[in-house]
Amino acid sequence: MQYIPLEEYRYAWFFKHKELPINEQGLAFIKPLTETLSNQIWHQLVSNNANHPDLFHKEDWPRKQHTWTQEGQWQANWEAPGIEFPQAIEEFIEWEGNTVVYFCYCADNIIETTWDVFRQHWKNFLFLDNGPILIAKRRKEVIQFTDNGHFKLGMK
Repeated sequence: MQYIPLEEYRYAWFFKHKELPINEQGLAFIKPLTETLSNQIWHQLVSNNANHPDLFHKEDWPRKQHTWTQEGQWQANWEAPGIEFPQAIEEFIEWEGNTVVYFCYCADNIIETTWDVFRQHWKNFLFLDNGPILIAKRRKEVIQFTDNGHFKLGMK
C-alpha cells in the first residue's frame, strides 16, 4: 500500500479543521504517503543527504542559492479570511490543475495531491511550516515555505 488512510494520518486534523473545511471530493485527493514511499520520493526528488529541511547539506539543491529566484510572504494571506493564494506563487507556477504534486514536510512525511487541490486548500498544508517543499515529478519549479512566513520560488 502506498498511502496511509487520511483517518490514520497523524496530522489528519490539518485537513479536518473546522475553520478550513475541505469537502469529501477534495479530501479524496489528499493522500499521505507511507513512510517507505515518502523516503523514496524524498531521496529521488529532494535530498540524499538530509531527512529534514533544517538539515540540508551544501550539496543539496534546496541549500544552493542559485536554486531560488524569488521570495515572497505567505503568512499575511494565511492569516487573512478566505483562501487567497499568494499571487507570486500563482504567477510563477504554470502547472495544469491535475499535476500531481508532493508536499514534503520531511523524508518520512509527504502528502501527494494535485496542484488544484493544493492551491484551493494551501492553508491546511501549512499548519507545519518548518521548511516544507512543494515539488512535482518532471517539473523544475519548486516552492519552499519557511517558518518566518516567507516562501522561496525556484528551479530545481
